[in-house]
Amino acid sequence: MESRYNPGSIEQKWQQTWTERGLAETPAETEKPKFYALSMFPYPSGSLHMGHVRVYTITDVIARLKRMQGYRVLSPMGWDAFGLPAENAAIERGIPPAKWTYQNIAQMKGQLQKLGISFDWSREIATCSPDYYKWTQWIFLQFLKAGLAYQKEAAVNWDPIDQTVLANEQVDNEGRSWRSGAKVERKLLRQWFLKITDYAEQLLNDLDKLTGWPERVKLMQANWIGKSTGAYLEFPIIGFDEKIAVFTTRPDTVYGVTYVVLAPEHPLTPRVTTPDRQEAVDAFIKEVSAQSELDRTAEDKPKRGIPTGGKAINPFTGAEIPIWIADYVLYEYGTGAVMGVPAHDVRDFQFATQQNLPIKVVIVPADAADPKAALKQAYTEPGVVIESDQFNGMDSTEAKSAIVEYAQEKGYGKARVQYRLRDWLISRQRYWGAPIPVIHCPKCGIVPVPDADLPVQLPEDVEFSGRGGSPLTQLENWVNVPCPSCGTPAKRETDTMDTFIDSSWYFLRYPDAQNSAQAFDTAKVNDWMPVDQYVGGIEHAILHLLYSRFFVKVLRDCGWLNFDEPFQRLLTQGMVQGLTYKNPTTGKYIPSANVNAGAPKDPETGEALEAFYEKMSKSKYNGVDPLEVMAKYGADTARMFILFKAPPEKDLEWDDADVEGQSRFLNRVWRLVTEFAGSTPPKPYKGGDLSKVEKDLRRAIHTAIEAVTEDLEGDYQFNTAISELMKLSNALSDAACKNSPVYAEGIETLIRLLAPFAPHIAEELWHEIGHTDSVHEQSWPKAEASALVVDEITLVIQIMGKTRGTIQVPAAADRQALEQYARESEVAQRHIEGKEIKKVIVVPGKLVNFVIG
Repeated sequence: MESRYNPGSIEQKWQQTWTERGLAETPAETEKPKFYALSMFPYPSGSLHMGHVRVYTITDVIARLKRMQGYRVLSPMGWDAFGLPAENAAIERGIPPAKWTYQNIAQMKGQLQKLGISFDWSREIATCSPDYYKWTQWIFLQFLKAGLAYQKEAAVNWDPIDQTVLANEQVDNEGRSWRSGAKVERKLLRQWFLKITDYAEQLLNDLDKLTGWPERVKLMQANWIGKSTGAYLEFPIIGFDEKIAVFTTRPDTVYGVTYVVLAPEHPLTPRVTTPDRQEAVDAFIKEVSAQSELDRTAEDKPKRGIPTGGKAINPFTGAEIPIWIADYVLYEYGTGAVMGVPAHDVRDFQFATQQNLPIKVVIVPADAADPKAALKQAYTEPGVVIESDQFNGMDSTEAKSAIVEYAQEKGYGKARVQYRLRDWLISRQRYWGAPIPVIHCPKCGIVPVPDADLPVQLPEDVEFSGRGGSPLTQLENWVNVPCPSCGTPAKRETDTMDTFIDSSWYFLRYPDAQNSAQAFDTAKVNDWMPVDQYVGGIEHAILHLLYSRFFVKVLRDCGWLNFDEPFQRLLTQGMVQGLTYKNPTTGKYIPSANVNAGAPKDPETGEALEAFYEKMSKSKYNGVDPLEVMAKYGADTARMFILFKAPPEKDLEWDDADVEGQSRFLNRVWRLVTEFAGSTPPKPYKGGDLSKVEKDLRRAIHTAIEAVTEDLEGDYQFNTAISELMKLSNALSDAACKNSPVYAEGIETLIRLLAPFAPHIAEELWHEIGHTDSVHEQSWPKAEASALVVDEITLVIQIMGKTRGTIQVPAAADRQALEQYARESEVAQRHIEGKEIKKVIVVPGKLVNFVIG
């Protein structure tokens, strides 16, 4: 054993030993309670960053703790390995995507193993592997069979740089692609969708079951699903049999409709457009088609529109109203048309004012002095209904249901619930994804690839130019196949699936990862699921987490699963931030290596730099390489810092001084234990009489057990748990009974409590004190109630309200005894001797105050 703590030598040794002994492998027996601890799997970029270190360390502490608490634990790892970066690497460097991806996986796996994360690597998966995406394709076919997958012509978000379609969720609030940063365009394409809207109500209602999720995440999902209760109304078009359908949450305002607006791409637009308006309408449609959805609907942008020349009838009033088209109405949202009520809708008021359209007031405040007064802005609050025939004088809230009832009687419309959520567009015009397993036959239509022919493998003889859509479309030998049903020459689907499909079921594969006959064994997956603790970033609150919930519900309804929700508890860890330097004039970020931290200046211009903490990223030059930190301090120190610096859900600011602090703490623990082991250590305490010093130390030991255990339940306050370890270490250092069995108990307890946080040093020290088995196979310490009982308390002695000293007294002493102990104490005697005591105030358990004359 080395006298100095040398993490480099011990960490590799124990990692190898744990692998050989299979300590992280998932137990096969089912007698113990199960615990499924899961981190969101990473994209294999090739380099581990501090965000990875944080999320996997958090999950590892939980997994190690649960093993010690007697659970059978599943803590697996894999790779979300399809996606554009691999294809871009193929274009830029001429490396096949598979080769690039598997090289990165090997590199990142090696880096992860250096951290000492106790993943069960025997269950490792990669979503790009044919033995995984075979089952992704099979699951797609279950959706197709259930009527939940379909193809339709749709206006899509087109990324002109990556030459692919993006889901709405993959377009940021500036209308740019989440991956390439390109300004997104709108384009009509035939696309595959999954009917997530069929599950909108379940997805919304079941959020109430997720008591272990942050409220913030549940609210984000509820808002995304966006349930609205209102009315479906129809406006007849003059000169046509068709009607314009709208959805509104404000049927109480329908008598105030003065125009209707169609989406420019609505099928009725060309029909209602009059010949004199044709040219202007065509030009407007062309202009709008180049805009992204976010550009068109942004609240801070002016609303643009033009009249089509067509007219409709407001069936409630019989009035003729103009039909317009406008950029802010989208065909994919609701019915693709809206009714214009400028008096009672902010957007409509702006549009009508700008376009000189009539504004008709139909709701006024109950105390309105002049109901006929012109509006300066839209009145959107509840009030009294006016100018609305038989509904005049009604409260507007009550009028909603009365008007809907009337609409149903007259055939004008009906009550309806609508959702903001739209079906999930899953087609991607890229190579590096799971091929959609269908064949297009001129006779049979869409034909599923038979299960026996799965997987539909990605061909390898592919050229990557980065232009003109998917390279799969160029491969005639791959595209042209006979129809599986009738043998007619047919064509494969050349779109691949959105990579979020792969991550929507990966957690179901881990319980049975080696199964080559099915996606998973139902009994095994129902045994392990749902995931007990899921850990990952808040950026996945909508996309991944919503899609995963959807997949579980569909597979449950297909009879494969017996649970409703995939993730019982969710921890969304904060970001890791680095010290960042920026030139405020040029906006350029400057690498910290080029900056004098004492007086930060731009090395080129000499200008003063702004210094602040921001999420670590390559573009900001503020990252810290985990491998460098591990090489200098060891994995255990890196883990301890990540856990100690901030509560797991908060952002963490990287600070080298705090890393040094954790390194010093582990060195102190090393010295404490090695000094103990170097003496003739007694056996740990198992019972018997104790001196006061021993009782105090044992109380400190069991207080630490109680506090650390409490911190690792519920919200996982790792930072305060480590503080408790430091207190225990200090108590042991200061103890005056180092030859006592209680001290030996304290040393063993400290090592066991430290084990989930700093597994390598804990293992080394456990063996140093004479054990031959692994510390990670020990049971988690339990606090003994009897050890926590305080025999004595510190009593404060006050004279005239001022503290003059303290004495130790029995904890069980009553008021009378406390006064007696206080009177007889040397502290009190010095101040009360020869003086009259007018009053004695006793606060049991705390103080005695003498009031003297």
